[in-house]
Amino acid sequence: MSSRHVLLAVLVAAIWGFNFVVLKVGLDEFPPILFSALRFLAAAVPAIFFVGRPSVAWRWVIAVGLVLGVAKFSFLFIGLTAGMPAGLSSLVLQSQVIFTAVFAAVVLRERPKPVQIGGIALAVAGIGLIAWDYGLSSPLAGFLLVIAAAVCWGVSNVLMRYARPADTLRFMVWVSAVAVLPLFALSFLTEDVSALGRLDWAGLGAVGYVSWISTLLGFGVWGFLLRRYESSVVAPFSLLVPVFGMFSAWALLGEDLTVLRAAAGGIVLLGLALPQFTGRRAARTEVREEPLVPAGR
Repeated sequence: MSSRHVLLAVLVAAIWGFNFVVLKVGLDEFPPILFSALRFLAAAVPAIFFVGRPSVAWRWVIAVGLVLGVAKFSFLFIGLTAGMPAGLSSLVLQSQVIFTAVFAAVVLRERPKPVQIGGIALAVAGIGLIAWDYGLSSPLAGFLLVIAAAVCWGVSNVLMRYARPADTLRFMVWVSAVAVLPLFALSFLTEDVSALGRLDWAGLGAVGYVSWISTLLGFGVWGFLLRRYESSVVAPFSLLVPVFGMFSAWALLGEDLTVLRAAAGGIVLLGLALPQFTGRRAARTEVREEPLVPAGR
């Protein structure tokens, strides 16, 4: 990757990591499902009138909209409201890599390599340490809700593998549109929506950041990088998301970062990174060992 594109990848990771701090601000202003509904409404309108129709079948847009937009973010936002720290959530949510690999093996018949199995086992051990440490001082409900969000993210990743959208940004705009009505319906049925009548700059700023900066700009830049480079080159930068998330939550929200949590976080990141970097090294070896074919053949 060029140095400019490396900076873009790091910027997206920083945007997505800081997003967890903004989520805490937004959840102080709105109930969780209502906040999620406003987030997707702002991401879909007015963008939906300019991006054109999705380039995939509607069933995939609807499926991802319900699983990713409605289920995943409802679980995540309710988990944060239940007390799960923002920084820790940014790390635990990365367990979606584990669930994606499991679901891909079952549904897509993708057989994980030994290094992938080892990396997943390492990441599971780290997540287990975090659960144990968190459970010593806090109810596990918030932790389990974030794990449920990661499961939904894993399901949506497999659905997106089937859909294979050519334009990630356009696809996410339509996914956002699908999520809006179910989320507003759930919110009106289960929550106090009086917060809509007392909007302030903090609430509007939080909605604007998570919809336009995190969703549209973040996925737009990420999709641009994935179109220019192999996913094995771009994907490892997502491992910086919990680094930015945990640091920004510590610096701005005063969240406690225990030695055990930091160590467990390192184990999780190592487990997630191991298959990525091993795969890239193997790919370079195959390229070096490929015999040269004389010109003209």
